[in-house]
Amino acid sequence: MRLDKFLSQQLEVSRAIAARELRAKRVTVDGEVVRDGSFKLTPENTVEFDGNPLQQQLGPRYFMLNKPVGYVCSTDDPDHPTVLYFLAEPTAYKLHAAGRLDIDTTGLVLMTDDGQWSHRITSPRHHCEKTYLVTLEHPLSDDTAQQFADGVQLHNEKTLTKPAVLKALDEHHVRLTISEGRYHQVKRMFAAVGNRVVELHRERIGDISLDADLEPGEYRALTEEEVASVGLTR
Repeated sequence: MRLDKFLSQQLEVSRAIAARELRAKRVTVDGEVVRDGSFKLTPENTVEFDGNPLQQQLGPRYFMLNKPVGYVCSTDDPDHPTVLYFLAEPTAYKLHAAGRLDIDTTGLVLMTDDGQWSHRITSPRHHCEKTYLVTLEHPLSDDTAQQFADGVQLHNEKTLTKPAVLKALDEHHVRLTISEGRYHQVKRMFAAVGNRVVELHRERIGDISLDADLEPGEYRALTEEEVASVGLTR
């Protein structure tokens, strides 16, 4: 990659401003000042700006975040803070959520800049399972698990929901696994059977489970095994 393009991405400035910083001798490569923006970087080069190292991005990135209440999963929202606030990563604005959560829903969010990878999570034809811990306003009815297994009719939807697996933890708490991602689906499923979701927390996407060590707002890079698990034939 050209040095001026790399600086533009890392510093989130225009190519012209990057060139100005180069001329000001603020950039070193392997300890030597470089003023030429066309200098070709290799993965082995160490780049510093005012003595601070800049990390070269090699390939796509994958993270899991424990999303707290009050943040949206879009990358830009004029009215609410976004989950990008938590990601102390170069060019974080290029990351997007592979499967969003509502502003009042907590838990596992996968962030990546790999569009094909995230498509395998969000595309309906891949039937990627997602598991939620659900807190209900009213006690769970005895027949709800069977209704969800059979599929329920959501308001303004033409087809029943796909079979879902509900496990009761107590009369107000359940663990629900669904394999599709309709708009506000979990909340609407319980509304369809006369109940209301008061808290919703996503625990799992596919084979990737939220790390129990992550506090709300904390994140970590996915392991190679976790990344590879997405899209595997079942």
